[in-house]
Amino acid sequence: MGSDATSLVTFVTTDYAGITRGRSVVASSYTPGRAMSAGWVPANMSLTPFDQIAHPNPWGSTGDLRLLPDEAARYRLRPEGSATDLDMMMCDIVELDGSPWPLCPRTFLKTALADLEREAGVDLVATLEHEFQIFGADWPSAPAFSLQSLRRADPFGPVLMAALSEAGADPEVFIAEYGTDQFEVTVAPSSGLVAADRAVVVREVVRELARNAGWRCSFAPKTAVQGIGNGVHMHFSFRDKAGRPLAYDAGNPGNVSALAGSFVAGILRHLPALVAFTAPSPISYLRLQPHRWSSSHTWFGDCNRDASLRICPVNRTGSSDPAKAFNIEYRPADATACPHLALAVMVRAGLEGIREGLSAPPLFSGDPDTLSAEERERLGLNRLPYSLQEALAALTDDDTVTSWFHPLAMETYTGMKRMEMELAGSDVDDAMCKRYADIY
Repeated sequence: MGSDATSLVTFVTTDYAGITRGRSVVASSYTPGRAMSAGWVPANMSLTPFDQIAHPNPWGSTGDLRLLPDEAARYRLRPEGSATDLDMMMCDIVELDGSPWPLCPRTFLKTALADLEREAGVDLVATLEHEFQIFGADWPSAPAFSLQSLRRADPFGPVLMAALSEAGADPEVFIAEYGTDQFEVTVAPSSGLVAADRAVVVREVVRELARNAGWRCSFAPKTAVQGIGNGVHMHFSFRDKAGRPLAYDAGNPGNVSALAGSFVAGILRHLPALVAFTAPSPISYLRLQPHRWSSSHTWFGDCNRDASLRICPVNRTGSSDPAKAFNIEYRPADATACPHLALAVMVRAGLEGIREGLSAPPLFSGDPDTLSAEERERLGLNRLPYSLQEALAALTDDDTVTSWFHPLAMETYTGMKRMEMELAGSDVDDAMCKRYADIY
């Protein structure tokens, strides 16, 4: 680690555009246990990915806020090749008196998790897997998933895993993926808030190491129209207060417990609106297509990567309890989304299903396009929005989802997204993909 006298600690927040922004202070000036914060501006939440503030927006040039750091969410490391420490603290955005600001994504997630715990008596366990691509590396071609692909990138994989370990993000697996120069990194499951915080850490550490190597990296959902997509897969399960797993029931279809089944049913009911938050860019909908190992319908599947919610396989080669490893994966998400906001709307929708006591959706395996309209309706296989514009329309039409948000939050989010679409242009082509690849 570098000297605190010369190092900076950055108070960060990840905004509605999925971009991590913040303010830095001299690290030696920060004392744990002593109240410290940094100034922030409400209109920052109206920033589009193209760094233009949406107009109109509810804020204008008035108002002041504070970034209040969470001491338990400080991530500090010295990445290989960096001159100084990468030192960041996740923050809640608060009013000047310290009260919660209703648009803070991290606070929104904390409240959703607290409501899930209070009403259902369970804690969410989650992890967010990230796919990304490297550009500018002078590597020979190599087969997908191969040892050659891993070794030609050496020492990027080991350095990345070491950096994430140093930061306390608990990395698990580094994968050479299907796409050209595409990789995936996974971290261990954790509590819901920590999982979202770690997602921010993963993105920023990968970016830092890529820059240090003289490369560019991108988590954008599509870096070219015909290219392979980069997703963020949100895995989740539940534990009770004693730490016992609650998503598994060997007596039910798919081994899905009644609790988990209700949670999934709530998500699928509101999924057309949720993708406005979890797949929130114009190019996100290039991924959400049939036969792309992504998501195209409101579909619950058992070990099927085309399903929007997939029951993940459980390793049974050892003698471990399958209930502890059992989890479900939400697939229609990508890194143009704020991880705190994406996880929060998933939790909110699942909690609605628990409140209503919804039955687990039927499991489906096959091709929805081969079914009749009547069969798809019976199985609940509704086509997801084809575009961000359609997703925003589904959002505004879903009174339940909009009710989770302060009116100013909905006005800010939808206004920012409409401005984003205007700035991005109407042609969802390679040029648009490149613009997003350069940002994300």
